[in-house]
Amino acid sequence: MEVLVYGAGALGSLIGGLLSRVHDVTLVGRDPHMRRIREDGLRIDGEIDARVHPRALTDGTHRAADLAVVTTKAYDTDAAARALATGEYDAVCSLQNGLTEERLVAALDPTVLAGTASYGALLAEPGRVTCTGVGEVVVGSLAGGPDPLAERVGAAFDEAGIETTVAADMPRRRYEKLAVNAGINGPSALARLSNGATLDGPGGEVAREAAREVARVARADGVDLGDDEAVAAVERVAADTADNRSSMHEDVAAGRRTEVDAIYGAVADRADRFGAAAPTCRTIASLIRAWEVGEGVRGPA
Repeated sequence: MEVLVYGAGALGSLIGGLLSRVHDVTLVGRDPHMRRIREDGLRIDGEIDARVHPRALTDGTHRAADLAVVTTKAYDTDAAARALATGEYDAVCSLQNGLTEERLVAALDPTVLAGTASYGALLAEPGRVTCTGVGEVVVGSLAGGPDPLAERVGAAFDEAGIETTVAADMPRRRYEKLAVNAGINGPSALARLSNGATLDGPGGEVAREAAREVARVARADGVDLGDDEAVAAVERVAADTADNRSSMHEDVAAGRRTEVDAIYGAVADRADRFGAAAPTCRTIASLIRAWEVGEGVRGPA
């Protein structure tokens, strides 16, 4: 399969690198990372050890592939969609945080598949990505139900040795992903703790309540996700990635803009739309946004 990975940072490089072991893969990212991959290949270490040689570009416009995998930060979704709209693809699949697929659907003609990825990845240096935890990729129809295109994509991922599930219940899994994002990212970033320590310490109840709020929003949207199921998903991911720092924690530590809008903003927007309460997620969002304004990575409200 021909695959283009748009937004090849840590996760995109890991997934694209693993795919390139058996598929024709093009990574689209930023220099100096892309330049080093062009010169010396991509080194994957940590839980997986490999050296691969995918194509590495900084311009993702006017490309063509069977599949485009979007792994940009959620706030770069619109830019990714504009670039992908200049190319030709059979399918586009998001493995981003938050609920970004609808924005891709609005901008693109190809079928947009929903996806999640629980692999842990860290961009150690240009040309090298560390797998900090072997997880799973889940793909499926955005609307739910069986989908032959999702089956084809899942088979391609599985052929490359990536743990993959093709799911018919993606509406529920998307909300579960959002619950995990909301439960781990903000609390761990604010507390400056690893994922496991966040759930095990005093911040754990905040994390669990954020997940419960997402479950309530899901049910208000007609998606069957129980409070206990949402909390269990957060606890499971935190345990599986106990020593890792969440993506939002990494962003705060580096003084970068976070994905607060795509995660907590998505919860608040849907809570307003469907008449559900989400005070914990709104509080976390306010604190993260206040930090962004103070750091100058976000304009004042």
